[in-house]
Amino acid sequence: MMNSLRDDRTAYGSVSRVLHWAMALLFAWQFTGAALHLLAEDTAAAKFFWFFHRDIGFLLFLMVVVRGAWGLFNLSSRPKQSGVLGRAARFGHTILYIVMIAVPGLALIRQIGSGRTFAPFGLKLIEGGGDRVRWMTEIGGLFHSPLAWLLLALVAGHVAMVGVHQLLWRDGTLDRMAGSRDGKDRSAEV
Repeated sequence: MMNSLRDDRTAYGSVSRVLHWAMALLFAWQFTGAALHLLAEDTAAAKFFWFFHRDIGFLLFLMVVVRGAWGLFNLSSRPKQSGVLGRAARFGHTILYIVMIAVPGLALIRQIGSGRTFAPFGLKLIEGGGDRVRWMTEIGGLFHSPLAWLLLALVAGHVAMVGVHQLLWRDGTLDRMAGSRDGKDRSAEV
């Protein structure tokens, strides 16, 4: 079992793993709430999930920034990804991070432009009562939801690739994110 906070060539450290799996759970919450809001808006379940949508979205925004910074800090010690598959993995992760920043970022722009108070988890970050800024509300309103559904598709692709790594290539990718080590660096085999 892994003890290290930092990533290394054989496995991701506990900080990376906690951030990854916590974000996975929060994204599952967000997408469940969004689907319920779209398909069953007047149900108690939809209202329950939707009540926390802004708060959890803001938390995810903070977590993705922290996780991205942590990933850059650990970049030189992470498992190496080489060749065409390595470039494809880096490209896919880059797109995923861009969209993970854009979706809550656009919602935050829309919130700022609305002139309303923003108090995630009861912590007032933006005082209400200001003027509405039309371009901010429009850009957030126009792009937040479509990019969120794109994010869901990217997450589904990410999960599908984990299945390919685990079941077809058997390269230990899931093991590294789960924190197990067997002393063998299988990352170069991909």
